[in-house]
Amino acid sequence: MTVAMVGTRGVPARYGGFETAVEEVGRRLVERGHRVTVYCRRSAGKDATPLAEHLGMDLVHLPAVRRRSLETLSHTGLSVGHLLRHRPDVALLFNAANAPYLPALRAARVPVATHVDGLEWRRAKWSGLGQRYYKGVERLSVWWSDALIADAPGIADYYSTKFDAPTTQIAYGAPITDGSTHRLNDLGLKPEEFHLVVARFEPENHVDMIVRGYVQSDARLPLVVVGSAPYSDEHTAAIKAASDERVRFLGGVWDQELLDQLYSGARTYLHGHSVGGTNPSLLRAIGAGAAVLAYDVNFNHDVLGAAGRYFGGDADVASLVESAEGDVEATREQGRQARERATHYDWDDVTDRYEALCLELARSPKSAVQPA
Repeated sequence: MTVAMVGTRGVPARYGGFETAVEEVGRRLVERGHRVTVYCRRSAGKDATPLAEHLGMDLVHLPAVRRRSLETLSHTGLSVGHLLRHRPDVALLFNAANAPYLPALRAARVPVATHVDGLEWRRAKWSGLGQRYYKGVERLSVWWSDALIADAPGIADYYSTKFDAPTTQIAYGAPITDGSTHRLNDLGLKPEEFHLVVARFEPENHVDMIVRGYVQSDARLPLVVVGSAPYSDEHTAAIKAASDERVRFLGGVWDQELLDQLYSGARTYLHGHSVGGTNPSLLRAIGAGAAVLAYDVNFNHDVLGAAGRYFGGDADVASLVESAEGDVEATREQGRQARERATHYDWDDVTDRYEALCLELARSPKSAVQPA
């Protein structure tokens, strides 16, 4: 097959779950004999010649309007225009926000599966207009996609209940790391002697709650915070204002080896994400054997089950952090259980599912679910 992967920032993967999925699935499809084209956003202000190929995948770099409300749509529009001139056997469209381009793909008889992502309209960064847009594109995705992909049971349940629409459930993979921690010395950290947060500073990721709860605790180990807020200086300022001298802000860490060692070396990993389905940061944490303290929402329960401990407010965070410091062996056992959970999230299995879906669509595209 020829497969086009559209709607993400592209590869090499440096940003989030979609990009990681494109890289991991795309390179495995290439290894299985398929041709994969990935559409990438051209980096602003960089003069270096963009890569034409990555891990066997063909890369097409196109620009985007650098505004939050237009960046994704503008780039995907250009990508779809290019795609229609080159006619792949199947298109994988990531993010329901890109659904306005689905009719063009259908009209050109390019079979398309849409990975709908999480419930974007619940994110605080979107105003009333943004929320209405995301609710609208969910319906467009149902009407115009040949298939829908959901990465978590909660997302599949939502589309089933809201639209009576079937989905193909395909989670992300959890990379199993080797547990190395030698590079923590570069940051002045020691294994098992810090707590960790890795998240973009957005309200629905509850970094502010984690910091407040930690500050209220009697924890002696520092809280290391990895992440930034590309669109919200005000929220970032509020998070930092809630901290004390025990909290260390590292900003973005784009060195994946170092980030994996942070997961492996943490006493606990605190995960506050609440709306995005199966979260890649959580999967990386359990693949590194981190003991996870997670926000109490169904998406996190689906991944962690009994291997996780859960919080719903500041006081819960304080109690859980103190407990993790007070009972080291129980915390290590929790990490071992988390690592066992990670074995259920295998990128080869994920690729099997994507490949089977693409082959099915290439042979006989399904009819999109029509509105009631």
